[in-house]
Amino acid sequence: LQKSLNETFGADKYSEARKEVLTNMFSRPMQMALYFCTGILENETLFRHYALNVPFYTHFTSPIRRYADIIVHRLLSASLGASSPIKMEKEAIQRQADHCNDRKMASKRVQELSADLFFAIFVRVRA
Repeated sequence: LQKSLNETFGADKYSEARKEVLTNMFSRPMQMALYFCTGILENETLFRHYALNVPFYTHFTSPIRRYADIIVHRLLSASLGASSPIKMEKEAIQRQADHCNDRKMASKRVQELSADLFFAIFVRVRA
C-alpha cells in the first residue's frame, strides 16, 4: 500500500500535502488504543496488544506531555517497587482513563475534520 501511495503522490509542490492527507485518511479505520485501569477488567486477555502479539502492554511518552502518561509512570514505578503506590482507587483511575479517552477521541475528530477541510479545499483548487 505504501509503495502504491508513494507512486501516486507525484513530485510536484503538492506531493507532500497529498501524502499527508491520504495517509491520514487510510489510517482512520484502524482501531484506536484506549486507556483503562487493569483493576477494573476481569478478563486479562483484554490487556493483550493485538499488533505486537504480547499478553501485557503499557504505553507512555514523556510525562510532561500528557496526564495519562504521568499516571502510567507512577503506576509502573510503584509496581516495580521504585516508589510508593499512588493513593487512588481503581474506580478513580478508570474515571481518569475514560476522561483521557474522551479527550483523545475529540482531538482525533477535530484533526480528521481539519484534514477533510484541507482535502476539500485542495480538490477545489486543483479542479
